[in-house]
Amino acid sequence: MNTFEGLLYGLSVATQPTVLFYCFVGVFLGTFIGVLPGVGALAAISLLLPVTYYIQPEAALVMLAGVYYGAQYGGSIAAILLRLPGTPQSAVTAIEGYPLARQGRAGLALFSAMSGSFIGSMLGILILVLFAPLLAKIGTKFGAAEYASMMLLGLVAASTVGATSPAKSMAMVVVGMILGCIGTDVNSGAMRFTFGQTALLDGVNLVALAMGLFGISEVISNIRGSDERKLREKVGLREMLKERRELRRIIFPAIRGTGLGAFFGALPGTGGVIATFISYATERKVTRTPERFGNGAVEGVAGPEAANNSGAITAFIPTLTLGIPGDVVMALMLGAMIIHGIQPGPLMLVERPEMFWGLIASFGIGNLFLLVLNLPLIGIWVALLRIPFSLLYPAIVVFVCIGVYSVRGSTFDVYSVVVIGAAGYALSLMKFNPALLLLGFVLGPLIETNLRRALLLSRGDLLVFFERPISAGFMAAIIALILWGLFTSIRSRRGGSAPASVTESGD
Repeated sequence: MNTFEGLLYGLSVATQPTVLFYCFVGVFLGTFIGVLPGVGALAAISLLLPVTYYIQPEAALVMLAGVYYGAQYGGSIAAILLRLPGTPQSAVTAIEGYPLARQGRAGLALFSAMSGSFIGSMLGILILVLFAPLLAKIGTKFGAAEYASMMLLGLVAASTVGATSPAKSMAMVVVGMILGCIGTDVNSGAMRFTFGQTALLDGVNLVALAMGLFGISEVISNIRGSDERKLREKVGLREMLKERRELRRIIFPAIRGTGLGAFFGALPGTGGVIATFISYATERKVTRTPERFGNGAVEGVAGPEAANNSGAITAFIPTLTLGIPGDVVMALMLGAMIIHGIQPGPLMLVERPEMFWGLIASFGIGNLFLLVLNLPLIGIWVALLRIPFSLLYPAIVVFVCIGVYSVRGSTFDVYSVVVIGAAGYALSLMKFNPALLLLGFVLGPLIETNLRRALLLSRGDLLVFFERPISAGFMAAIIALILWGLFTSIRSRRGGSAPASVTESGD
């Protein structure tokens, strides 16, 4: 059957009453779980996995997939309103979304996030349908050298493109990579930088790091200062549409973010994290008004959200077509398929077409459910900001502690989030960007693993990164970005010194 016939067949499967019901349940639970700080799709799918034993396979996988991409949007709500990102992806959204909320434009920020998510998801579905075999074929050409150079490109791009202070940005990336080295070395089994603490054998808790850098530091900031949030009396679709000029800025960033998310989501082992950071860096680079970034730019919300949700959809490409999970959540989805007797891989399209096409069709239906479900709720979400901060911040701290503790059941992680929060507040006072620290923490261990693997296969020959065409392209882009950063830095210094000399001669 061709693509069009497959989609029609998938719609006939996805529109069955039972499948529709579980699709709605999945996106509803995903949104709700995403709003709760620290409780992500991984924990939700793990808890729901035993329930799927008693549900027909199509409905079970549609529900789990709905939880996955529903949580992507739900995570942006807490990030925008309370600066509580539960995942690295939503941490990028908080950079521009939270300043908008403080300006009394939380509705615009939420609408931008929802629009970017919807555009990214629907275009991601289109890419999944049309280019799944091609993207899967490209993914098989990526080895350790390609992964290492690609992730290094992501770090360099995020710290140099559009950065006001490349030195500070690079410093944050390096600190994040150092924190990522804490724990047991995968290759040798040696304990690194644990200082005798058994709680650090598995490394620093990612959720604790994200919550501390963004959530606890914001609580400290609001305790020390005054609450400057300005709220409208009413927030609805009519009020948001009055800002048509701002909403027009969403379309092209969402399209660019979709492309980035589709590419990185289809590569096994990368996911949407790197795509969201590169999308944000891209929007800062292409904009004609870079001064708006950091103060509430809708492009910085819509682009990363589109990249995040597009990556969530296309992450199913290697899982369905190759049987290779792109991340931990996809590994759980793979396990759920195997439990129900489904073997993902190149033959899945032939052997189980109802599952392949039904799952793809359910993505579109689920995203329509998300749109219908969350559009009326924007006003309700914004109403959270009307709660006095003196009452709100104790609840935030409680949610943070519960979310951090629920990941590994460790009281050490609860203590560490307090220390990280204090450090995050100190970094904000010194104008450092904590999001880059988080990016370095996430990608640092992956770069190290693939770097060591590539050098092991090449017997220590560093030229392996320049001899392979794809890796050589990434390395060339890295060198070009570094040279461009040096050039712009030198040019800005010369431009800044000229007025001073003119003034001195005039005196």
